[in-house]
Amino acid sequence: MNKDQTAPAPLATLGETTSHSTRLPETAAKSLVIPEGEGDAAFMRAALSLAQQAQEAGEVPVGAVVVREGVIIGRGFNAPISRHDPSAHAEMLALRDAALHVGNYRLPGCELYVTLEPCLMCAGAIFHARIARVIFGASDYKTGACGSAPQGDNVLNVFSEPRLNHHAEVVSGVLAAECGQILSDFFVVRRAQQRNREDE
Repeated sequence: MNKDQTAPAPLATLGETTSHSTRLPETAAKSLVIPEGEGDAAFMRAALSLAQQAQEAGEVPVGAVVVREGVIIGRGFNAPISRHDPSAHAEMLALRDAALHVGNYRLPGCELYVTLEPCLMCAGAIFHARIARVIFGASDYKTGACGSAPQGDNVLNVFSEPRLNHHAEVVSGVLAAECGQILSDFFVVRRAQQRNREDE
């Protein structure tokens, strides 16, 4: 590293602000004490806590965490509206946070937990980061790119494409009901608000 370069900022601890202005909620921090056999569910709860932050900010409630050796090293929640950035999906922000933390754009051996099945853009970033394992909650049959749709109806399954040179393991349906419910509730409220505006 030359004198004109600066080292990446360390990952924020509980109560500090991360590089993308998200904070690890206390509930997520507690989930780092993982009961035996509950690792995936505990980390998905951390992602759900971030999804709730997105909802409070008026964004579609999706949250994501990147985990390495049982520790969260990256966090993100949806922020395309507030950032005026179509790429500011939860997964993208979590990957950026993790990459800054480790000082490398590659994240081999890491796992990404996200409350909604990644889209094509996010799946591409996961591919380039060399994430080892992708765990998602709710399926997205319209824009999901990780093969959750019923047989023959997939939009795309990036991680089963044999011509690509990296294939992350994909686990679907972890806390699917909770992950789906926060999205359903959000859109119910949004549709009601839209009808109210139209009636005014």
